[in-house]
Amino acid sequence: MTNRLAEAKSLYLRKHAENPIDWWSWCDEALATARAQNKPIFLSIGYSSCHWCTVMEGEAFSDIAIAHYMNANYLPIKVDREERPDLDSIYMQALQMMSGQGGWPLNVFLSPEDLVPFYAGTYFPVDPRYGRPGFLQVLQAIRRYYDTEKAELQQRKALIIESLHTSAVLQDGTTDELEDRELLRQGWETSTGIITPSQSGNSFPMIPYAELALRGTRFNFESRYDGKQVCTQRGLDLALGGIYDHVGGGFHRYTVDATWTVPHFEKMLYDNGQIVEYLASLWSAGVEEAAFERAVAGTVQWLKREMTAPEGYFYAAQDADSFIEPTAVEPEEGAFYVWSYNELQQLLTPEELKELEQFSVTPNGNFEGRNVLQRRYSGQLSATVETALSKLFTARYGVSSESLETFPPACNNQEAKTTNWPGRIPSVTDTKMIVAWNSLMISGLARAAGVFQEPLYLDLAARAANFIWENQFVDGRFQRLNYQGEPTVLAQSEDYAFFIKALLDLQASNPEHKQWLEKAIAIQDEFNEFLWSVELGGYYNTSSDSSQDLIVRERSYADNATPSANGIAIANLVRLALLTDNLDYLDLAELGLKAFRSVMHRAPQASPSLFTALDWYRNSTLIRSTTKQINSLIPKFLPTAVFAITSDLPEGSVGLVCQGLKCLAPAESVEHLLQQVQKSQVRA
Repeated sequence: MTNRLAEAKSLYLRKHAENPIDWWSWCDEALATARAQNKPIFLSIGYSSCHWCTVMEGEAFSDIAIAHYMNANYLPIKVDREERPDLDSIYMQALQMMSGQGGWPLNVFLSPEDLVPFYAGTYFPVDPRYGRPGFLQVLQAIRRYYDTEKAELQQRKALIIESLHTSAVLQDGTTDELEDRELLRQGWETSTGIITPSQSGNSFPMIPYAELALRGTRFNFESRYDGKQVCTQRGLDLALGGIYDHVGGGFHRYTVDATWTVPHFEKMLYDNGQIVEYLASLWSAGVEEAAFERAVAGTVQWLKREMTAPEGYFYAAQDADSFIEPTAVEPEEGAFYVWSYNELQQLLTPEELKELEQFSVTPNGNFEGRNVLQRRYSGQLSATVETALSKLFTARYGVSSESLETFPPACNNQEAKTTNWPGRIPSVTDTKMIVAWNSLMISGLARAAGVFQEPLYLDLAARAANFIWENQFVDGRFQRLNYQGEPTVLAQSEDYAFFIKALLDLQASNPEHKQWLEKAIAIQDEFNEFLWSVELGGYYNTSSDSSQDLIVRERSYADNATPSANGIAIANLVRLALLTDNLDYLDLAELGLKAFRSVMHRAPQASPSLFTALDWYRNSTLIRSTTKQINSLIPKFLPTAVFAITSDLPEGSVGLVCQGLKCLAPAESVEHLLQQVQKSQVRA
């Protein structure tokens, strides 16, 4: 027997279709039913590749006693955070206010009449363990509280909603050139400190911080950190660590240790796009490490082979768990990726195995008796090691890497278990298209194409961008998601901001193709019309005509696993002003920075992308030159430069450099042009 979620488009929601819980999706009918029956709403938010979401689905949400109590006493609603990041953002912030921490699954209890949360948590086990109460006891206690402590409940809700509204309305500030110099230094120092290697805890890519740290190295700030060394180490940790899949390519989400060894094995499109862009930028900044180029190339091959739809867009994610054999009841974390020592002995020659030991391979393993491959040394891999890795690829996929152009996704557990795979059973792939995440990958590919001069990278990026442009509009409005050819859900601020950036990045890698700029301008017009805050400055998370079900309308400024929409959007506005000579964009950029100035002062650790936008605003540089000269500049590290191709140059000059609203004297030689460009990039 299935519940309402059986008909959902979301893979995450469909995973809960056989729960005995009477799940609703988030919709007007569900909210009205909760009000009519005076039932508190149990709102559970997660995503398809979330390991602990999967665990809770198989445990608490499949328990008959819990389901009976839940159905009788609550209105249960299940939400895919990748469909509704606006809802997730609000209720995650509420959880953090209540408990000081966050995470998924996000489980929140709401009053039906106003949707204000009054209690929240993450993973709840069926029975008390891990220092957490059993889920049935939690449900009983919360329902008792809801029924008997009305005065305290109202007080608690009032505090929460006041805090949410206060955080949504920020005190603005002024823009001052001298103040901005110190503010930039403070933001750079904070982000560099955040990505400085730690001795404990999980290890996340944290690319928005690494990006700001890298771009700040050109200022030579006085600091206790060696910025270039810190940024290089972050690149090495990513390209050498177990977080990278050295056999099949692509990056996992994070590692559960400080040594970058054992990953949480899901692969998210948004991480991979950002990491590709960061490694390409590191290379362009002069850190030409062979492992960076190999990791980028391997990730693109994984993307092309496993994550690209026939139509050209990119899939969202691959699960951490997979089945060891078709008869297995539950999938196991990392099963597709790890190797027992016995397997390696059977697959490799003694010489190959000996050389592969530089990947931290041991008889005892480093993950539950098996081996996650992690490189000990940088540099070029030997031919023997590459041969060994190729053999492991063939063992995993059942076909050699040279013969395998595409590897069809397993769209659900049933497909994974019943398909006759030639190698191991793969993890389930979430095949939905998310504009924001596709855009991050387009940007990464565009930058890598410019740096490494690889036409394939640009072709993949252009196909995905064209798919979005041609398919993601319904009645003239931009849409966030696409399920098997069907666009749905109005775009949110991150979709607009990241796609505009992607289009501008494509333009930067191929300045002769003006269509990317034209498309960026058109999307920006819609973004400004429906999401710009005239009263406060900056962009709301959701459009003015799709915010009715939200208890507060947020303007996201904090970076998480992905950059903040407002940080990216403000940088886009500066780039558009340079490329179009339309100063209205620059006015909006200034208003946006002013709106978030207090946050940047108070909490620089929260918003590296806003500091990146400030860098663009203060150091923006337009370079006008010939096609040949521009093409020679594209691979260089010029983080606040845009390019315009022209043949109309003053006689005897090779290019023109403009700093914001003023232009320098025409450059009379290539050396003169480069000197002007480099000085322009650090003028603030």
